Parts: sequence; C-alpha cells; structure tokens
Amino acid sequence: MTFDKTRSAGYLANHLARLFAQHLAAGIAPLGLAPAQFMALLELWREDGLTQAELCARLDVEQATMAGTLGRMARDGLIERRAHPADRRAQTVHLTDRARALEAPATEAARAVNARALAALPEAERAPFVASLHRITEEMRRRKP
Repeated sequence: MTFDKTRSAGYLANHLARLFAQHLAAGIAPLGLAPAQFMALLELWREDGLTQAELCARLDVEQATMAGTLGRMARDGLIERRAHPADRRAQTVHLTDRARALEAPATEAARAVNARALAALPEAERAPFVASLHRITEEMRRRKP
C-alpha cells in the first residue's frame, strides 16, 4: 500500500503550516519581524515576564530554538531579560516599548493571513474547522512522543 499524502492529516497540516508561515512572514517582514518572533510575541503580549522555559512549554519549541529566537529578539530591541525574582538561575523575558508598538500591526497582518486562508471555506465551515484544529492540537500535545 502506498502512502497517499493527499489523505494524510499530518502531511496536509504540515504543508498548510509552511504556507501559513510563508504568508505570515511576508506580512510581518515590513515590521522587522519573523514568524518565530511573532509566536513568542503573541505569548508575551498576553503575559509579559515569562521565562524561556515557560515560552518553550507554551509554544512546544526546544530550548535551543527558543534561545536563538530570544537572542535575535534582544538584538532587535524587542525584549529585555531580567533576573527572575524568585529563581537566581532563571531570567524573565519582558517586552520593550518597540515590541508593544508592534502588537496591533503584527496581529492585523496575522488576521489578514487567516482571513485569506479561511476564505476558501464557506462561512459556516470556518469556526468548526478551527475548533477541529484546536482539538487535534490538544490531543497531540497530550500524547507527546
């Protein structure tokens, strides 16, 4: 039996994720952002002062990958690191004014990408599709490899 990628949820989800990332990259590049930075910013806009470990857990990203992303974000003036108030081994990650100012235009760019993608579906199918993605994501997170 051959593997039919057109019927593989994993293949299709991965392909869709790459396409979303390409479109998002094009939308946020004029703001000086990359998709990995945007992911971290989404968490920090929601809750500033997280640790690197907390960001890794929330985004399902490896420590080394997050360290590189945060290093670039610090270099670009988007974040600053501070000593953790209760754990001398940890640092907290805080938004700069520059990063706060990018929230509205960056999230608007992401909304536009989502709207373009979901336009392929009838209005009545959009919310159930996104709900299904949530359920599948949570199931995969629950059953980590």
